[in-house]
Amino acid sequence: MAKSKLQQLLDKYSAWQHIVIVFTVAYLVLTSGWVLIGRSLRANASLWDLSHVYLGLFAAFLALSFLITTCRKGKWRQYFPWLVGDFSQLVSDIKGLSKGKLPIAGGRGLFSIVEGLGLLIFLAVGMTGVLWFVTQGSVDALLWRNYHILCAKGFIGFIGVHIVFACVHLLDFIRN
Repeated sequence: MAKSKLQQLLDKYSAWQHIVIVFTVAYLVLTSGWVLIGRSLRANASLWDLSHVYLGLFAAFLALSFLITTCRKGKWRQYFPWLVGDFSQLVSDIKGLSKGKLPIAGGRGLFSIVEGLGLLIFLAVGMTGVLWFVTQGSVDALLWRNYHILCAKGFIGFIGVHIVFACVHLLDFIRN
């Protein structure tokens, strides 16, 4: 059966989505140290502030769309098997680690569950950033700013784990 035009568009979008996310997030993380935003975006905001806010809003959209496209066609079960109480492959991967065996990529094991948690952390960074933006000038803005920074630090930690897992996966791929 031929794919619908919408399905073809979604497939093409999905293929580029990860690359766009990598470059967008890299810019946001690498320039975040130069961002000086408190309760609201200043009238004379710097290029760093403006680019961080508006690229960050775009990244929030990317986070939501990435979660949706990643979980299409029942694939959510791969990244969130714990939602249906399936811990079998995770337990197997952890037992294998204790014996020096690398977890397998894909499936419903350790790597996939960590990827699913990364999707949720990325979404949390985006949503807290949007809420910070929407509540600008209010007392709540600083609260959302703090949540945003906390989630961003967690996401940076996830990126490190993600890179290690990708390297392990490549190592496993090369060895087999």
